[in-house]
Amino acid sequence: MTDQENSFDVVVVGGGPAGLAAAIALSQTGVRTALVARHVPYADNRTTALLGGSVDFLDEIGVWSACRDRAAGLKAMRLVDDTGRLIRAPEVRFVADEIGLDVFGYNIANEVLVDALEERARAIEGLVRIAEDAESVRSDAQSVTITTTSGRTLSAQLAVGADGRHSLCRGAAGIGVSRRALQQTALTFNITHARPHHNVSTEFHTPHGPCVFVPLPGDRSSVVWVAAPKEAERLHGLDDDALSAAAERQSHAIFGRVHVEPGRHMFPLGIERPQRYAQNRIALIGEAAHVVPPIGAQGLNLGLRDGIDIAEVVRQARAAGEDLGAPQVIARYCAARRADILSRTFVIDVANRSLLSDLLPVQSMRAVGMHLIGGIGPLRRLAMREGLAPSWRTTRRAG
Repeated sequence: MTDQENSFDVVVVGGGPAGLAAAIALSQTGVRTALVARHVPYADNRTTALLGGSVDFLDEIGVWSACRDRAAGLKAMRLVDDTGRLIRAPEVRFVADEIGLDVFGYNIANEVLVDALEERARAIEGLVRIAEDAESVRSDAQSVTITTTSGRTLSAQLAVGADGRHSLCRGAAGIGVSRRALQQTALTFNITHARPHHNVSTEFHTPHGPCVFVPLPGDRSSVVWVAAPKEAERLHGLDDDALSAAAERQSHAIFGRVHVEPGRHMFPLGIERPQRYAQNRIALIGEAAHVVPPIGAQGLNLGLRDGIDIAEVVRQARAAGEDLGAPQVIARYCAARRADILSRTFVIDVANRSLLSDLLPVQSMRAVGMHLIGGIGPLRRLAMREGLAPSWRTTRRAG
């Protein structure tokens, strides 16, 4: 390989949905882009609720057309207080057409999304795929160097770390991270059911966390059941018939008879926040930049907005003839992401804490807040719009 073949403007490390989308968007800005990630078949049946802005982004980068027919639209969202406490919040229902939308977004199998992203990435001539893991990442004043497991050495002006919560790129950038484990575990699985979901996502709030039933195509739904760790382990250990019965009870039989599909996953919850989102020619996206509980469908949606912003920052820097990894350039990325990530993390954390609290004043405040959101139209519509994307956020181009 010649030095020119191993020299890029930007190298993206990590091939999950956020990394793939960012690599595609970056390549569409005209910069020479490499994606360092092994081709690993997605063997997981988890799903993601893609909210409006994420769908628009995927459409702009030429991915959504391959996903649309295999996703379920989310026309409404119900929040149901199922805590059984003395002070309970009223049910709140959010309907997309109240804010002029057909749907809030779409729920899609991660496997379908990743396959569509991989297909699009293969079709872009300006995107070079190095199907290996990164072994090391080093940066200096002039460039960042990525060495793969085979010993191949790549250089770039900028590296984008999309390599997850144990990010090699984040460590190479010298960025510390604060971590807080939550005493909660999420159990995920999919179900078929006798009654239609009518494209309504229903979230039951229990004393240990939310249990969410999110529509999938047909009479199917994905389930994210947040519980205390021991209870999650107990549920995970049930056979299919017993877990089906448990899910039917938790859903209050709104779907009729429920049957659990093969495949279930369990993972502990936590909140992770890096000290900054870029440093030393390395920018972080996805779970390298933020880890939040699966509440309000914010995780991957935040990661896709990372991709939108890093692509826009790079596009502007390239147009101005700037070094893409220069301090002033990556500072613009940090500024673009800071308020979005911090505000989402704060709201999710407060909502989760208020649900878990046994203190009557906290329960009262939560009940009053839900009553106000449910009963006051302008406030409810504001909550819906803010849930989709921050209203103060400037619309950014994908390429």
